[in-house]
Amino acid sequence: MTKILFIHQSADLYGSDKTLLLLLKHINKVKFKPVVIIPVDGPLKDELEKIDVEVYITPVLKLYRDIVIPKNSLKFFGEYKKAIKFLDSLNQKHRFEIIYSNTLAVSLGMFYAKKRKIKHIWHVHEIIVHPKIVATIFPKLLKKYADVIVANSFMTLQNLIEREPQIKEKSIVIHNGIEPKTRILDNVSKTDFGFQQDDLIITLIGRINRLKGHKLLLNSFIRNFSDQKNIKLLFVGSPVFGQENYLYEVEEIIKSNNLKENIKILPFTKNLDPIWQVTDIAVMPSTEAESFGLVAVEAMLAQKPVIGSNHGGLTEIIVNNETGFLVKPNCESELASAIQKLINNPEVRMEMGIKGHKRVTENFSIASYVDNFENLFESLK
Repeated sequence: MTKILFIHQSADLYGSDKTLLLLLKHINKVKFKPVVIIPVDGPLKDELEKIDVEVYITPVLKLYRDIVIPKNSLKFFGEYKKAIKFLDSLNQKHRFEIIYSNTLAVSLGMFYAKKRKIKHIWHVHEIIVHPKIVATIFPKLLKKYADVIVANSFMTLQNLIEREPQIKEKSIVIHNGIEPKTRILDNVSKTDFGFQQDDLIITLIGRINRLKGHKLLLNSFIRNFSDQKNIKLLFVGSPVFGQENYLYEVEEIIKSNNLKENIKILPFTKNLDPIWQVTDIAVMPSTEAESFGLVAVEAMLAQKPVIGSNHGGLTEIIVNNETGFLVKPNCESELASAIQKLINNPEVRMEMGIKGHKRVTENFSIASYVDNFENLFESLK
């Protein structure tokens, strides 16, 4: 049995959290023994324990911009000593053969793998463009500290190779996978969410931050659809702790434009099935490139047409004019035009939904995702 230490940067259930959970849920536990390290308690820990995965909470040495400030550097060094000591005790118990770092945010894996001469996989879920110094540093760290680099899309890998071409030789792309849905919620109604049954619901799911395009969609809605009383927006997601100002800004725009009846905000929810059930159009108007775009895959699996920004990993998921529309990033008019086309054509929404479902089942299956990782783990033994 191959013992693998998985190090992850949060305990939420958003994109990279979900992909880790799905991998560990479906991995062959006769061949592989996963042990997970996360920095805090949260819903991911609960879900991992439900599938009998060992989970421990300890510092994962997150890299952040203000780490160079003396007091932060001292804190980082203190966490380093604590984490290394803890991992040594854990390694004595398990004798890890592979360390898997999930996202660029965690540096514990690179330090410990190098220190104890253990094979290191670094799974990259980010496209970092700015600040330029950060975008430059990470590919160099990958070059030095990763035995294998896994990118979640070709666009993610391209972003890294452009800055450090030599890492191409030890890099692979594994697209995220998703579980098939086996049940339909017949009893879910739009009225359960405070809408009218004949309302058309445009849904944006994701953290409320500067990247996901909430304000872009809001401004486009205000200029083009606020007078159409049956067109409604639904935001599902919460801000990162310490970044609540993004939520306040969105709420202020809604309030100042008297749109409380037109736009609803729901906090993070683990079960998105009811949300997709009442959704007519899914939108991912990301203002910066998504490294993948798991929400788009989830929407297509639910047979919803998806409008996404034409950059990053979304270009590898959405087929323009077939499963949805790819629109110019940060362009309110193109976003509005795509939304209007789908509002006007319910048969197109249905056809795109069917094609999207087919594309997801053929190209983003959980079986393929897990097989690719199991083959990678086997190759490093």
